[in-house]
Order: sequence, then C-alpha cells, then structure tokens
Amino acid sequence: MNIPQIILASKSPRRQELLRLMDVDFRVVLKNVDESYPSNLTPQEVALYIATKKAEAFDETIGDEVVLTADTIVVIDGQILGKPETPAHAVEMLKTLSGKVHQVITGVCLLHNHKYNKFFDVSEVFFRKLTDEEIESYVKEYNPLDKAGSYGIQERIGLIGIERINGSYTNVVGLPTEKLYQQLKKL
Repeated sequence: MNIPQIILASKSPRRQELLRLMDVDFRVVLKNVDESYPSNLTPQEVALYIATKKAEAFDETIGDEVVLTADTIVVIDGQILGKPETPAHAVEMLKTLSGKVHQVITGVCLLHNHKYNKFFDVSEVFFRKLTDEEIESYVKEYNPLDKAGSYGIQERIGLIGIERINGSYTNVVGLPTEKLYQQLKKL
C-alpha cells in the first residue's frame, strides 16, 4: 500500500503495535488536546468529536502527511466510561462492567490535505461475573489508568473475564484496523 507518511497522534502503545502489525510506516507526534465534549452527543458522536478535536490540532501545521487520531470509549447502559482517575475508580468501573455486556466505540479521524475522513466502529463485549479479588489484583498489577473502561482486552482481565465479543477485536484494543485499512487504501 503506497500512502503518504502517517503521523499517529497517540501515545497508546497498543495503537502503535497494531499499526506495526499492519506494516504501516508511521511516526508518533503528540499534542495536548482538551478531551471534553458537549453533553448532548451520542456515544458514537463523542468518540468522533474527540478524535476530530485531536486532528484539528494538526490542521495548520502538516504538509502532505496523514494525521491519524482515535478515541476509544466504553459505554454501559448509556453511560460513558472514560479513563479512570484513580485505582479505586478503576475498581469501581470494572465492578460496573462485571457480568454485563458493554459497547466499545472507537472514533477515528484521518486528516489529509485539510480534509477530515471520520469513521467509527462499535464492538459488544460480554464480561463474565468477576470476583472482587480478580478485579483488585488486576488493577494493582496492571494499573489500567490509561484505558477506557479500566481494562485492556489483551491483558489478563480480558483473557480470563471476556466470554465473547461481537465485532472487531482490534476495535476493543483501540483501533479498528479492518476499517482503517480500507480508508487508507482510498488515499
């Protein structure tokens, strides 16, 4: 695939690894962006809104490169769970997810030549009932403060707690690679 240089505007090691596995050449450039959003947006709109805000920070400073931004949120019973603020908050989030089904939504924005190509993906995740000990041990060992919903599907909690998913696995990791590949091919 012959595409312009990709700038990944994410410090997520998971997104970086997924791009490497896709054989996409990229470099990481970070900018501080306020990730707040209007309260009247749907969860899908929230993910796209934040991904777009991240891309807008680059609009005036890039040349022919493609800026790739993404934002992943977890939604349960209409409530958005972002990244936890403390380990206790992470434990609380995981107890909320335990034994239930939730959605993982990743909004993606590709900025190229001042044009914004935006898309999102939704996956359903089915958690089995987790014990308090499993949750507390995971939070202590993995410190998931950088993860929406307080967990990584590729980590122990995902390996022992997720019964199944409907949708893209890589979307739950943080980047819907199948959809991303199709959009990059269009460039």
